[in-house]
Amino acid sequence: MGTALARTALNSPETLTSRQKVAIVCMALGSDAAAKLTQKMTPEDVDAISFEIARMDNVSGAAVESVLDEWLARMLAADSLASGGLQVAREILEKAFGTRKAGQVLERIQSQLTSSAGLHRLRNADPQQLGNMVRGEHPQTIALILAHLDPQHTASVLKELDTEVGSEVVYRIARMEKVSPEVIQIIERSLGSETELNVAQGMSTSGGPAAVAAVMNFTTASLEKALLDGVHVKDAALCEQIKNLMFVFEDVGSLDSKALQRLLRDVDSKELALALKVASDDLKGKIMGAMSQRAVQALTDEMELMGPSRLKDVEAAQTNIVGIVRRLEEAGEIIIGGGDDDLVL
Repeated sequence: MGTALARTALNSPETLTSRQKVAIVCMALGSDAAAKLTQKMTPEDVDAISFEIARMDNVSGAAVESVLDEWLARMLAADSLASGGLQVAREILEKAFGTRKAGQVLERIQSQLTSSAGLHRLRNADPQQLGNMVRGEHPQTIALILAHLDPQHTASVLKELDTEVGSEVVYRIARMEKVSPEVIQIIERSLGSETELNVAQGMSTSGGPAAVAAVMNFTTASLEKALLDGVHVKDAALCEQIKNLMFVFEDVGSLDSKALQRLLRDVDSKELALALKVASDDLKGKIMGAMSQRAVQALTDEMELMGPSRLKDVEAAQTNIVGIVRRLEEAGEIIIGGGDDDLVL
């Protein structure tokens, strides 16, 4: 039945894979203790570790000692971080292994704890895929998930949901307070066990009106209106609070001339022409006032040659420009509200 497993001699601790290290720990602990350990693993991990154990041969004493030493250090670090915090963990590890190794272990442990915190499998998952996955969930569950994603990602997922459900989710995010880690873990386990998601990095854990305002800045005007209308029905004051925190395309006119000129350097001329198709005359005049006569003529010609445009394309162009404004503001290159009119953000 197939070929025999290729036996592997493990002599150098530096060349061991993570699975090989776990396999060595299991063998060192003995069958009873190893069985308890593997009960907490997924079936896939158990199969992988069993495969490594089956093909191991001639594990050197140095390799075993190194793996057990690393395992002990990690266990000490994890336990002391959980019970006493970073400083306690550092003190315990320094006494056990010295300053240099303690620092190395803590750096690895902290990195792992950070990368695995709350809903890590859902960060930057494909919006359409995530939207399909949560569509049948309770709005509160969806709100908890989306509140832990970055605003642009959340906006993309909301686009995939029914507007009525989306407005309910937005309302719940706006009213959200701190959520216990246990609740996040329950949601993560219930969803993560049923789906395979393509994840990247980056996650926001904020809720409240400001978080919703940030999300709305990445939605089209029509979707924004539909979602906020639903919030208004439930809580008019909350809806007004969200709107006061938002920066919309028309607010570009509130930028001072220096900020406008900096913005225009990063905006594609065709996208600007498209975005201005339904803009107010005041905004058009403010933007053109920050441009040279030659640039104004080129922009005017572009708008005339463009002809009729779909509203959703115009809204998408406006959303992209608002995104550029926020990026420049976050980088400290412009100040939102630097003109005569102050904006609440």
